[in-house]
Amino acid sequence: MYFAALLARTEDGWQASEPDLDDVETLADLSDLARTAGDEEETVLVFIEQEDAWFGVIRVDGEEDPRIYVSDAAAAARSSYGEILLTDEVLGRDPENADDLDDLVDLDGTEDGDTDDTDEDAVVGSSEDHVPTGPLGETDLLADLGMSATELLALSGDGALTGEALGEIADALGAADVLEAVR
Repeated sequence: MYFAALLARTEDGWQASEPDLDDVETLADLSDLARTAGDEEETVLVFIEQEDAWFGVIRVDGEEDPRIYVSDAAAAARSSYGEILLTDEVLGRDPENADDLDDLVDLDGTEDGDTDDTDEDAVVGSSEDHVPTGPLGETDLLADLGMSATELLALSGDGALTGEALGEIADALGAADVLEAVR
């Protein structure tokens, strides 16, 4: 079960709405959706949470590239919405070299790049190999809004109650009431 909310920072304070994510397939789709929630240069935050498994915060400031923070990248990688957030940039991959070297080099010693059925651990380059466990992204994306990187990281990882994290973030930003209204 997912929860998502858009928080737009306006002259009158924060405004929240619950987005329809049915047509969101890419980070660009999600960013465009966020931009429609606010005026041209307003900051819009997208909160996404999967039942106590992980949460993500996407910050969109006007036409700038979105900034992303995910509480647990490995958990998010197993989720359709989480996969949208785990871009090459967030994962530290070079998008120019997105193709695996497996296409160029036979790493497992078999002919024509076929997998070696005798060694199941020889699978190299699967997407899970590149997704770390734990927090990932820009930890300071909320610092100018009232939540430090240290505070954000404290809501992530072992022992953190990720189901309460979005409420705590909204509280630090002065947006708890508007977030609760759409929850």
